Amino acid sequence: MTSRIAVLAIDAVEPRSVAEFWVAALGWRIVEEDEGGVSIAPSDGEWPTIDVFPVPETKTIKNRLHLDLRADGSSTQDEVNRLLALGAREVDVGQSPDATWTVLADPEGNEFCVLSRSVQDLNRDG
Repeated sequence: MTSRIAVLAIDAVEPRSVAEFWVAALGWRIVEEDEGGVSIAPSDGEWPTIDVFPVPETKTIKNRLHLDLRADGSSTQDEVNRLLALGAREVDVGQSPDATWTVLADPEGNEFCVLSRSVQDLNRDG
């Protein structure tokens, strides 16, 4: 027997705003929303899902856990540009100038990376 990741949790001052960013970024949908937070999931019902919970304080230090994304159906640079247009921003968490990934943050500052190889690059290169 093993465990399986079911839900990733994100704390946010404005849960709806953060959930909407991730819905647009991932092509997911909101599946539940109440005063306790917003749940988003892939349209096909697969796991994991993401729950965005309200908290009173803003983020103050670098995340100890973050998401790594790969472009799917576009170039990595096009995906970075799309995420920036959705409200992400580039951040410096100490990555070297020759890093093969781009570090971004969602509208409330939660860091995530866009890796240099797209889903299609991985499938083609093995």
